[in-house]
Amino acid sequence: VNAARVTQLLIDKFDVDIVINVGSGAAANDELEIGDIVIGNTIIQHDFDITAFGHPKGYISNIGENIKSNDDLINKMKDLISKLFEEKKEYEVKMGTIASGDIFCTEIKMKDKIRNKFNADIIDMESAAIAQVCKLDNKPFIIIRSVSDKPNGNNQITFDEFLKFASKRCAIILKEFIKNIEQSKKE
Repeated sequence: VNAARVTQLLIDKFDVDIVINVGSGAAANDELEIGDIVIGNTIIQHDFDITAFGHPKGYISNIGENIKSNDDLINKMKDLISKLFEEKKEYEVKMGTIASGDIFCTEIKMKDKIRNKFNADIIDMESAAIAQVCKLDNKPFIIIRSVSDKPNGNNQITFDEFLKFASKRCAIILKEFIKNIEQSKKE
């Protein structure tokens, strides 16, 4: 609720051109490691359930099963990533699916269920709310998440330990992304 509320305030009060959200999340994809980054090209609300009305799990009225990030922003991000990591990659950066819900996912069984049902790469608690507001307001958006933990029944310790590390990696990409967007506006 807070993420949606703040996004709506941002749009209403500051008339932003685009919304870029950066944060952390739990790895749903076992190939991801702490500090790896997922650029959300698809955002899903994994715990929204109106299946009683004949819709698939995750389906949101007036939105659909998932929300796609802005193609132009995704393409700019892909270009940036290929330039940033031309020579050597210290960590994985991939386009993927972010699944959001109102839970801090700690259990392997739950992580596997979300991964298998939605092909999720990362699980967080706010991306879908932000994406939904942006879609309803016709605002382009992109969401960047760094892996801060891996569900293992005890991942709060990992989250606390690696949040700053994961955030720094996101900040590097965000700084370059904003620089590129500003540069393209000048051209």
